[in-house]
Amino acid sequence: MKLALVVPGGVDRTGEFRVIPVLLALIERLARAHEVHVFALHQEAVAGRWELVGATVHNIGNSWTRLRAISAIRAEHRRAPFDLLHAIFSGSCSLVAVAAAKLLRLPSLVHVAGGELVALHEIGYGGGRKWKGRLREAWVLRGADVITAASAPIIDSLHALGLKAQRVPLGVDLRAWPSLAPRERSAKRARLIHVASLNRVKDQPTLLRALAALVDTGLEFEMDIVGVDTLQGEMQRLACQLGLERHVRFHGFKTQRELRPIMESADLLVMSSLHETGPLVLLEAAVAGVPAVGTAVGHFVEWSPSAALAVPVGGWDELANAILEVLANERLRLRLAREAQRRAILEDADYTVQAFQALYP
Repeated sequence: MKLALVVPGGVDRTGEFRVIPVLLALIERLARAHEVHVFALHQEAVAGRWELVGATVHNIGNSWTRLRAISAIRAEHRRAPFDLLHAIFSGSCSLVAVAAAKLLRLPSLVHVAGGELVALHEIGYGGGRKWKGRLREAWVLRGADVITAASAPIIDSLHALGLKAQRVPLGVDLRAWPSLAPRERSAKRARLIHVASLNRVKDQPTLLRALAALVDTGLEFEMDIVGVDTLQGEMQRLACQLGLERHVRFHGFKTQRELRPIMESADLLVMSSLHETGPLVLLEAAVAGVPAVGTAVGHFVEWSPSAALAVPVGGWDELANAILEVLANERLRLRLAREAQRRAILEDADYTVQAFQALYP
């Protein structure tokens, strides 16, 4: 088959920076069996083309991006016909994919992977906040031949809209990110890790307030926070205001190779998001033998209480209590880690590709 995969980005020509690892794993595996052309809407500001993990990347660039993306797909289709258009993320990616599919009379598959269905007005996030976004999603999702999403809460949201959808988690590449057996804690001082861009959706204020509550209990811990800062130092300033200077380290962006030793040294992953379809880092932590606690979104909802602990969104006090519960009970911590790893390995990158290919016409 010849496939057109429409993505927002995550396919930088370096293959290391500004990439989405699970997306690269998916593309590389699809390219083993198919001719894959990736249409990236916003990887670089200027249009370009390069080869990556066995596929051809067509970077659309800024200015009239959606129209030029549809035009680029049609031009490549004229050179040699596509069999399917597949969008990772709804929103603009799926609008491009479904519109091009209808023009070319081809089937389309849409994978909902972000905030396309939600309306978080307090932080200005989500495709459901404005009527234009709701109208776009209604047209796209009803126009797609197949709809998928990574976790049960998103599938439930789609079913509530009267849409048929299949669960397809985006799994970890076990060759690039190999499994490591869960380990007993080796130090009195607990090692915590949080991996996410510093932004409103990830809700790091809830995380930091939970950490401040841990300090008040006398717990000895340190927290590594890894991720691009999009808030211009706001979280670092809040950490100082909460008296967390001795406990929290902000590392900024790390490549997968740089992240791995930090992850392996952790006793617990802690997430505080307002919304997730995953998160992908929960799967990566699980493969690396690290258990997790987090807010009740995405895979945390699916996995709690046997493979992770989930607390109410925004509940910093409950998050602190969950961290304490896991760190105070080594049998529980290891049990969560083992079950989480079993699930993440069962639904790895190979599973993802097989699940998608089973849905292709």
